[in-house]
Amino acid sequence: MKEITNREDVFELVSNFYSKIRVHQSLGPIFNKMLPTDTIWDQHLEKLTDFWETNLFEVIKFSGNPMAAHQRADKANDYNITQDHFYEWLMFWNSTLDSLFVGEKAQLAKEKARRMSTHLYVNVQKNKPRTTE
Repeated sequence: MKEITNREDVFELVSNFYSKIRVHQSLGPIFNKMLPTDTIWDQHLEKLTDFWETNLFEVIKFSGNPMAAHQRADKANDYNITQDHFYEWLMFWNSTLDSLFVGEKAQLAKEKARRMSTHLYVNVQKNKPRTTE
């Protein structure tokens, strides 16, 4: 086991994690709908590596709007993304980290993911269309 020390480690984490997500029974279809080709996935992995490198090493690499992306994904999936999906994502993230890395940055990645997943879930829920019954 090693510590997360550079971009290559972050890419290893992100790539390993999303290789599991792509084939997961409930998460895979959501992600694969938004990222339908290997080329788009490759681009997304680089963007997510930028995101996590920014968050773990405080370097300015990432540009984007994760909130808008998650709202688009929920809409594209008929507003069926639930708290369970965010929970499954977080559990996979943590288990992937535990299988590859130790140390301060690994713990920081878990904490940041927990906070982000909560924030994203709450805001995705707020943006679901309201039904009148």
